[in-house]
Amino acid sequence: MSQSDPIADMLSIIRNGLERKKENVNVPASNTKIEIVKILRDEGYIRDYEIEENRKQGIIKINLKYRDKNQPVVNGLQRISKPGRRVYCNKDNIPKVLDGIGVAIISTSKGIITDRKAEEFGVGGEVICYIW
Repeated sequence: MSQSDPIADMLSIIRNGLERKKENVNVPASNTKIEIVKILRDEGYIRDYEIEENRKQGIIKINLKYRDKNQPVVNGLQRISKPGRRVYCNKDNIPKVLDGIGVAIISTSKGIITDRKAEEFGVGGEVICYIW
């Protein structure tokens, strides 16, 4: 029996879009996914995004970003906390992705933020994913 994991699905859609050198990909919208996509944009992993309203939940249109010669800016996306196995960190053991080259996205009491912001605010939370 598999549990649905919309965040893992979104990461897979982004990963597959990058492999296929697509300009943009669409994922069903949710507040959590919008917050994650905002971080991806702010950290420079995607060009931009827009939210298209439809009758149901809306769609996030993500504009993927490449270096020269169609090399994706994103080298890896990894879901950490899963519905079947939640992963948490406290303020003293916030994960560092590739010694700070990558970003850990963490759901905290201050919202969904990067590992750097979590350290700055002195909070821990659920480790959603790593990106590098």
